[in-house]
Amino acid sequence: MHILFATTEAAPFAKTGGLADVSGALPKHLHDDLGHDVAVIMPYYRMVRDSGAAVDDTGHRVTVPVGQMTKTARILRSTFPESDTPVYFVQEDEYYDRETLYGPKGTDYKDNCERFVFFSRAVLEAAKLLFDSLDVVHCNDWQTALMPVYMKTLYADDPKIGAAASVFSIHNLAYQGLFWHWDMRLTGLDWSLFNWKQLEYFGKLNLLKGGVVFADSLSTVSKRYAQEIQTTEYGVGLESVIQTRAADLYGILNGIDYTVWNPEIDDLIPARYSDSDLAGKAACKKELQKLNNLPQRPEVPVIGAISRLDKQKGFDLLSDIIDDLIQEDIQFVLLGTGDPAYHKFFERLAREYPDKAGINLTFNNTLAHQIEAGSDMFLMPSRYEPCGLNQMYSLRYGTVPVVRSTGGLADTITDFTEETQRNETANGFSFEEYTPRALLDTIRRAVKVYATGEWHKLVVRGMQQDWSWTRSAREYVDMYEQTLAKAQSRQPAGA
Repeated sequence: MHILFATTEAAPFAKTGGLADVSGALPKHLHDDLGHDVAVIMPYYRMVRDSGAAVDDTGHRVTVPVGQMTKTARILRSTFPESDTPVYFVQEDEYYDRETLYGPKGTDYKDNCERFVFFSRAVLEAAKLLFDSLDVVHCNDWQTALMPVYMKTLYADDPKIGAAASVFSIHNLAYQGLFWHWDMRLTGLDWSLFNWKQLEYFGKLNLLKGGVVFADSLSTVSKRYAQEIQTTEYGVGLESVIQTRAADLYGILNGIDYTVWNPEIDDLIPARYSDSDLAGKAACKKELQKLNNLPQRPEVPVIGAISRLDKQKGFDLLSDIIDDLIQEDIQFVLLGTGDPAYHKFFERLAREYPDKAGINLTFNNTLAHQIEAGSDMFLMPSRYEPCGLNQMYSLRYGTVPVVRSTGGLADTITDFTEETQRNETANGFSFEEYTPRALLDTIRRAVKVYATGEWHKLVVRGMQQDWSWTRSAREYVDMYEQTLAKAQSRQPAGA
């Protein structure tokens, strides 16, 4: 199949979150492992330029209307490291040569609608020049959500673009691309589409809604999250719209890249190790304690956390229990940035408990690997978690996850109970009720088991499980094939 993967970030070129990990891994596995003709296309940000990636000019230029303006972009080309999977870049420096991808310090650029309307049109124009044929256009999140709309409207009669099937992946439904209604003029679409069934949402333009309504198929990043977003609790106001597309909705769990996240080959950790020889993990724990100025006590469980500091990630629960938790015989190591209120909270924790808490309010990829390798437990008490990757990294590194059972966390972590201990299926600890007490009780359960011989079994079992992208990529191929068949046999989803 000929697949175009449209995204606004991809590791290692530019990253703010999990979308970059997916975009940097899935296309390579589709291409390298499964033999499909795959290309990625994304904006040429300042971050891409500063990454040092070797980039060539294809010589192609695309000119796109944005409202009453006309903008022109250069199309550049590179490949992923250690792969010949092509990555194309849309270069328009007025839009993308900026300090951050979407906005400074957690805010949004005021012209984000304009920036990504342009990107969506530019991608389709570039596709007409770059590819002889096209089977599937795979779009991701609100920034590319207009592409399925364009494919069914302005490009419907194009022999290449109009004939392709569209897939729209929702990585986090909370981010929808909501803009004031007059931004509809930027899209070039007919105002008749600004109605409650298609692009309008309580008087505003909702780009993600457009992708949900018009794409041939929808996907989310776990089976549980595909179910959750059809409910009032998790649907963020779009549950009824998503329910109408339930027959076209796929839940495919993200994978992890074992060429990057694997303690047997990881050059970023102090010592390598495997499920058959865990001596290196003890060395990693010792070094992590040293890096965080914590007493080097091998018998004390180290609880790690790597996260955006946000309520979604459960830090409201953690802040409520931290004084009780810190009284346990544990150590806590955190890496992350986010809400300034949580920065202040964790700075206080570090001051008051320097022998218990190692707090790192920054982004540091090397330290992220060291925390995964050196911790005994990994904490993810998320309010909601579409997929989550760190719990899968943790399993590979023999670091037992402690999670709330939601989204992809529910799909990957089996709680340690008498039954799962007996049938040897447990690989972590989880809780359902979103309360501080439930979190504290679950951590205490994990600490209690840590002191027993069952802990080694949990560690080894998790390390032996397969959460690779190869498994997930095969599910995506199945979805693409079914989507192609459906697209060829039915009326447009937005009709």
